[in-house]
Amino acid sequence: MYLNLIQVAESFGVSEKVVEDWIRKEGLPHTPDRGRLLFDRAQVANWAAARGLAAQVGFLAPQGPIDASTWKLESLLRAGGIWRDVPSRGVAELLDRIVGAMPGATAPIRELLRQRMRATGGLTIAPVGRGFALPHPSMRVALSRESGLVALLCLSDALATDEPVPDEVPLTRLIFFIAPSPRTHLDLLGRLSRLLLREDLRELLVRGASDERIFEALATVDAASPAASNAERKP
Repeated sequence: MYLNLIQVAESFGVSEKVVEDWIRKEGLPHTPDRGRLLFDRAQVANWAAARGLAAQVGFLAPQGPIDASTWKLESLLRAGGIWRDVPSRGVAELLDRIVGAMPGATAPIRELLRQRMRATGGLTIAPVGRGFALPHPSMRVALSRESGLVALLCLSDALATDEPVPDEVPLTRLIFFIAPSPRTHLDLLGRLSRLLLREDLRELLVRGASDERIFEALATVDAASPAASNAERKP
């Protein structure tokens, strides 16, 4: 089965120019045909899998959806890390470093995400109150199931933002995240927002608990999640 340039671009959630760049720089398999480009579905899928890239929509979509509720928050946070005493002026640079080291994706894919975040409007801050915000890339590209992270940034001074803060409490705690698809992005955003409603966990983050204490708390949350309970009941 062959796909055209538009179908491949839509499947990966990127522009046609990005696909053309992949052909020139990354060896994306293709077949010229009377002035147009055709792509063998199996060859594109194999090429993408080798680079930590995966389509979530269209002809290249996987058989089953990725369910963010099955992700372990503890593992995601260990992937992104806990960063303390971060000056507000250094947030953008640190997020760039975090994305540049994201597991489960190749260097070109990480660089694509970094370029998108550096662009004007490329990062959404999303304040949620009590001094917390959930920054994330404004534009998303479909990634592999192994690509994703959560990072906790504890700031040494308040972060200025153009986005309205619901309770006017200065932003000093940022929980940055990346999910592999628009669907799982929304799911993970909801999980993290609900997590911050828990007084015990929020207080751990506010008072500067140790890294291991925070990891232990998230492991407890993971163990109590419905997805974990369902997994335990499976034979």
